[in-house]
Amino acid sequence: MTEVTYYSWQHRLSVWLLRLGAGLVLFFLLLPIAIVIPLSFNAEPFFTFTEGMLRLDPAAYSLEWYRTIADSAKWKLAIRNSFLIGLCATFIATTLGTLAAVGLASSTMPWRRAITALLLSPMIVPLIIVAAGMFFFYTRFNLVASFWGIVIAHAALGVPFVIITVTATLSQFDQSLYRAGLSMGASPFKVFCTVIVPLIRPGVISGALFAFGISFDEVIVVLFLAGPDQITIPRQMFSGLREQINPTILAVATLLIVFSVTLLATLEVLRRRMPK
Repeated sequence: MTEVTYYSWQHRLSVWLLRLGAGLVLFFLLLPIAIVIPLSFNAEPFFTFTEGMLRLDPAAYSLEWYRTIADSAKWKLAIRNSFLIGLCATFIATTLGTLAAVGLASSTMPWRRAITALLLSPMIVPLIIVAAGMFFFYTRFNLVASFWGIVIAHAALGVPFVIITVTATLSQFDQSLYRAGLSMGASPFKVFCTVIVPLIRPGVISGALFAFGISFDEVIVVLFLAGPDQITIPRQMFSGLREQINPTILAVATLLIVFSVTLLATLEVLRRRMPK
């Protein structure tokens, strides 16, 4: 009885220490976010907490920097470009990634491992190398400083994430349903649209959200390939840090945090709806 009690106490201590460690790591990761958000409401053009803010004086807080975003032509252009490029890149990455995942899920696919490694390489190779390679490749086709050049680059970066999420969903797909559809006289394309797509929809949507998030947050490739008309939000933030530091960047960062949390919440909802 004493030995059982000892091991029970030891187990509770281990669980408590694990939770404490996880809590400290989580606190360390969230602390910068907890600092950025209140600073974005600073009434003064500083990156520090003023005495009024520490006293919770309402006069020390302001929405001025959020109004600056709404009134700035550069920020509005960056926001428009980020969403347009992100949506176009997401559509291309989701379409190609889903088709690739369906093909790679087939056991009769030749060179499956080699093709999978090739398609997943953009998420393995350092982005600085990918960006430099894209730049020299794009110069041959006059795609540098073009809208569709950025879209294609972001789509290439998003395809691996779509493949991973859709492949995870297809691993639980019953292939007999596909064969049953074919035996009923339906074409392979119709079976794909009416049988496979509805069952793997959560994985496809999750991959699309990942692809959009990658495109929306990407800055290195944009630094190499974008021109003045293709400035995105991360590129504009990078320029702001180099040229003129003011809390407008903190306001944009706060909006991006809210946007990222919304994406993560959506992904969690979709994960719960995926078949076990």
